[in-house]
Amino acid sequence: MNVGQVIPILNVSDLAASFEWFARIGWEWRWDYGDPPDFGAVGNGGNEIFLCLNGQGGRAGGNAGEDDGNRGVWMSWFLSEPAEVDEAHARAVREGVTVTQPPIDFPWNMRECHLRHPDGHFIRVGAPIEAKGWVPPREPPLVVQRVDVPVRLERRLAAALADLAAFKEMSLTECLEETLLHTFEPLGGGVASPHTPHQLRHIQELKRRHKMDYDCHASYRFVEAP
Repeated sequence: MNVGQVIPILNVSDLAASFEWFARIGWEWRWDYGDPPDFGAVGNGGNEIFLCLNGQGGRAGGNAGEDDGNRGVWMSWFLSEPAEVDEAHARAVREGVTVTQPPIDFPWNMRECHLRHPDGHFIRVGAPIEAKGWVPPREPPLVVQRVDVPVRLERRLAAALADLAAFKEMSLTECLEETLLHTFEPLGGGVASPHTPHQLRHIQELKRRHKMDYDCHASYRFVEAP
């Protein structure tokens, strides 16, 4: 078998509306079939997506969330540069396309945003983070009031955390805040870890360096030495 091309097929409730939706995010009408049409295709460069009216696959409701089962289709669109993901997101917002995940640098070395089709299909628009010259966009400052919190950490963990903060060019406070905020996000969304693959490899080295011979569940067993 030598497959030359793979084309996904989406079950849509309104063919004309789907042609218009894809046009809003940069895809063009390629062809349609039937009288009235009940099948067609949109394209972008050398890529095509088939659209089938009320058939060939399932779909979810217009208010479907990312974790509402697998009734809709998921697909990934791969771009060349991370900045293009931000451009695609900005265009989607301008055009009123539903965004379920704004651009985020994920631990699997991809910057992605997620779009939702009116029939509950989801599109992951992504690009490799380590593309040449990539600089993450700067978010506007967020003024906060910090408070002192009495915290005691296991000695080796504290040492590794301090080294990690230095490696990430962050203060210890910023590193802790980033880690805590990520733990507040659902794991299924892919954002529970704040660390890139490169940082995770460095963390394993820090664990060996500081002789951390326990795993992430060990804190339940910590008992302070006299």
